[in-house]
Amino acid sequence: MGEHEPNYIFFQADQFEYRAQDGHDSLNWDVQGWVGGDYEKLWLKTKGAKRIGGKVEDTEAQLLYSRLLTDFFDVQAGVRYDPEPNPRRGYAVLGVQGLAPYYFETDAALFLSNKGDLSARLSAEYELLLTQRLILQPAMEMNLSAHNVRELGVGAGVSDIELGMRLRYEIKREFAPYIGVNWQQKLGQTRSMARNNGEKTDIPSLVAGIRFWF
Repeated sequence: MGEHEPNYIFFQADQFEYRAQDGHDSLNWDVQGWVGGDYEKLWLKTKGAKRIGGKVEDTEAQLLYSRLLTDFFDVQAGVRYDPEPNPRRGYAVLGVQGLAPYYFETDAALFLSNKGDLSARLSAEYELLLTQRLILQPAMEMNLSAHNVRELGVGAGVSDIELGMRLRYEIKREFAPYIGVNWQQKLGQTRSMARNNGEKTDIPSLVAGIRFWF
């Protein structure tokens, strides 16, 4: 950290929600936080899903060093570890995160696994203020892979896309319950692999959750 730069701590649960999805309900989370200043930060990010009445099916954690690249973007590098699903994987991470034109919050990253598999992820979200407290938040996430990774059920190309729309009410800035809809779609070779394994490729869901930060 810079010699005279004060350090701060920030934590945000952007998604902490129940997803009702045709008998396969789940608890999902997307949480991140950092410690640092304006120029350098240490980030911790985690996201995943746990089946209601079942086990954790999908989870990951990232530990990243972040450095200010421009006034609106940070470059990030570090590691990612996926305890689930099996087989477990570790990754090197390189990405950028920040505020794109027209106030889109974006996060783009490349992942190189310990098996040599290269993949990428792009996510973006936007906040539309209907009132000072009522906010509509559309969001998108897309995953891509340079290789077929059959043990993880991932095909080369665009593997999946997730779209969401959440309406939240900020009881106060740091605490906001929300409702919404979410849609996950597997694509290309990933969709073919899922069908061959008897898995769903199109997963719509209703969501209800809490967004909070401090």
